[in-house]
Amino acid sequence: MASPVPQWPPAGPPPGQGAVRRRRDPDRRQRILTAAAALVAQRGYHDVGMTDIGAAAGVTGPAVYRHFDSKSAVLVAMFDAVVDDLAREAGEIAAAPADPRTTLRRLIQTQVRFVLRNGALARVYHNESTSLPPADQRRLRRKQRLYLEEWVHALGQLRPADGDTVLRALVHASVGTIQSALFFHSGLPERQLADLLTAAAEAAVFADLRKAGDPGGLH
Repeated sequence: MASPVPQWPPAGPPPGQGAVRRRRDPDRRQRILTAAAALVAQRGYHDVGMTDIGAAAGVTGPAVYRHFDSKSAVLVAMFDAVVDDLAREAGEIAAAPADPRTTLRRLIQTQVRFVLRNGALARVYHNESTSLPPADQRRLRRKQRLYLEEWVHALGQLRPADGDTVLRALVHASVGTIQSALFFHSGLPERQLADLLTAAAEAAVFADLRKAGDPGGLH
């Protein structure tokens, strides 16, 4: 039996050297999500393609598919990040030792900060959540309800005589006041706008507490 003919150049890496591995960019996924949020906020979900997202993120179209198998998967990941971050902060605030008024004010501050610093992403959430598959819509709505429960629970301690319907109406009024900044350009410096939104949101959630017998009023 003849001896095998040696190959030249030898197959595989040279002796003493391992195979060269492609280095994965750990920030690529987040860059894709950030780029997608900006594009969808500007042009709308249906007018943005995966190639557009990849180009804005500085990667090729196929590279986007290594992280997300569809455009709706990009949208789901964006919205999961939004709700999960807010819920995590709300949980930490609710677990901290504080009176209910302080807890609500801290919740308002985190919502104001989110809206002002992540406006593009928040607008996409408002405008495009109905583009998601129904199962993802239901799951995200449940997460959002759990987030708002932290507000309702704290407010219920301040207004024990009010029913659940009143508490939820006040919480939604407060959050809606903050999120109104997503849909107009005020022209104000961020710090001034943050102070105005905070004051308006507090006025909404603490409405009529003096009449309800709270000696602290709105101070």
